[in-house]
Amino acid sequence: MDQISEILTRGVDKIYPSFEALEKVLRSGKKIRLFQGFDPTGVRLHIGHLVGLQKLAQFQKLGHHVIFLIGDGTGQAGDPSGKTRTREKFLSNEELRKNAKDYVMQAAKIIDFEGKNKAEILYNGDWLNKLSLVELLDLAGHFSLQQLEERDLFTERKKKGLEINFREFIYPLLQGFDSVAMNIDLEIGGTDQTFNMLCGRQLVKQYLNKEKFVLTVPLLTDSKGTKIGKTEGNVIALTSQPNDLFGMIMNLPDDVIFKCLTYITALPLNEIDDIKNKLKNGNNPMVYKKKLAFELVKMLNDTSAALSAQNYFETVFQKRQKASSLPEVIYQDGETGIVALLLKIGLVTSKGQAKRLIREGAVDIDNRKVTAENLMINPKNKSVIKVGKHKFVKIITN
Repeated sequence: MDQISEILTRGVDKIYPSFEALEKVLRSGKKIRLFQGFDPTGVRLHIGHLVGLQKLAQFQKLGHHVIFLIGDGTGQAGDPSGKTRTREKFLSNEELRKNAKDYVMQAAKIIDFEGKNKAEILYNGDWLNKLSLVELLDLAGHFSLQQLEERDLFTERKKKGLEINFREFIYPLLQGFDSVAMNIDLEIGGTDQTFNMLCGRQLVKQYLNKEKFVLTVPLLTDSKGTKIGKTEGNVIALTSQPNDLFGMIMNLPDDVIFKCLTYITALPLNEIDDIKNKLKNGNNPMVYKKKLAFELVKMLNDTSAALSAQNYFETVFQKRQKASSLPEVIYQDGETGIVALLLKIGLVTSKGQAKRLIREGAVDIDNRKVTAENLMINPKNKSVIKVGKHKFVKIITN
């Protein structure tokens, strides 16, 4: 399988209008303009985003022009994709830009923003926020009410009598206009974005009189259809510390090993197929899950960090050594609230996260579960605090 065949099949769900049509363009030697959009409704990219980021990186390595689009315009409308009900809060352009301030740094772990063929960074608020009333009316005139309301998620909401906010209703039009504004040849996105991306395909044909390809990538899910990207209440962020990242990957269900290796790593396909066969033959999944964790930590950090994270996991969790092997944190502030303590010693990144983990029963001190968010505590010397299955800290007060 050559590079073009692999790029059009590995981690790909469907191509519009067809695999053959896009393959013909790529084999002609033409360099295309392509993008994926990321609405910054949160501050961190997670491993679910890696499916699309890997695909962008593959096209970039073949010399195509990649655009990393930050959706500070579309984010104001609130993408309804995958949402069973209307959002409780819609973010402003200022809030979205603030959330996105580290997006490029995070995506740079996969995409090249420097060098000869560097990826371009654009914000769709730069054109969407400048659309005039006449332009918005013209944009809306390209779609019928029936065409928009037949979207499956809206149909399901109507059946259940749930609200559809009109700003969500027009979201596909705004995302579709991105392709016109950037003169796009190809858009990449998850299968949940298919409707939005096909709206863009229609608009490019009508505004620019040219073909726009759509490549959908599968969502990273387990066998039950649950999205992978969060575990134990924590986002598996691209910026997670190596030890934490390794541990969270090891906590994923066994049935995602093959899928993750294929979609979000750069391991050769023949290696992955060999692993798949070994799993089918009853080999221990732990071995290959460690391979997955190692590859992801290496890709998002470096080989040294991956080796260290694997050693930490094997020492602390597999060999179950005594507390002497645990990381130590010096704490001398005396009595404090449990939420403040977890934040202080770096086991959580926010008070909200700490409270959620306590409610989920994921926090314990010296093997005693913490059940109260308002618990006051004066940590003892050598107390061990655990968050989730793979985060331990030994407190040193002397």
